Amino acid sequence: MKFEALMLRGLFVACLLVCGLVLGAMVNASPDAIRLAAAGSAGQLIATPVACALPPDGVVCPRANNG
Repeated sequence: MKFEALMLRGLFVACLLVCGLVLGAMVNASPDAIRLAAAGSAGQLIATPVACALPPDGVVCPRANNG
């Protein structure tokens, strides 16, 4: 019985450690959008428009195959 209790206690501690590490990573994470907004460099996010942008209805532009 002592072995099972020791294994359960070890599993509980391991789960708490993993949950704490995941929570710490989520709290300390700094996504690119937040860093760019804090720096005031939103102009870098604007990309050049593509030749055939996807319209709001989701229909993709057909390609014209030559040959």
